[in-house]
Amino acid sequence: MATIHRTTMKPTKLELLTGWLPRQSWYVGDAETPDLVRAGGFRLDDPEGAVGIEFMVVADATTQDPVAYLVPLGYRGAALEDVPGEALIGTSEHGVLGTRWIYDGVQDPVVMAQLGALLRGEVTPQHQSVSDTPDPTVTVHGPGDGPEVQVNRVLGSAEVAGESPGRLVAGWTWPDGTAARGVFAAVAPR
Repeated sequence: MATIHRTTMKPTKLELLTGWLPRQSWYVGDAETPDLVRAGGFRLDDPEGAVGIEFMVVADATTQDPVAYLVPLGYRGAALEDVPGEALIGTSEHGVLGTRWIYDGVQDPVVMAQLGALLRGEVTPQHQSVSDTPDPTVTVHGPGDGPEVQVNRVLGSAEVAGESPGRLVAGWTWPDGTAARGVFAAVAPR
């Protein structure tokens, strides 16, 4: 099980994402510098214990109607080889673990393998900020058995209806305190 360290990161995850997010093709905001706040998420465990895996939801409050983004993150103790340069979100100094290379999880093979395992019902989602604690609010409707997993980067605010197979559903909180749930990822249909 992953251990959550109560320590500092410099720069913080939100600082790194503030610079990285506006450069992404799926960014729908119009601000060069979004005003990001943590809005939710969960973690998965790497069976090898080498990669930290977090599915972070951030809300951008710079627009009249805030936008929520899902950013899967892979935290590594060394640079990841054989991935595009834009996969690296940045590096940060972790108060306990030292330098961490933080990657866009969609381009990190360990993150995507564990997401696939979650959608097949093989792993248990973990609380975002409490060590060794399952997160029962994260649900998988399925399991799904398609060849590819699609991550929903821009989250909607509508309640999720139905239970079609292979969908990962979780919640977040809007900046005004309103709770929302949506589809974070799904198995692509065959």
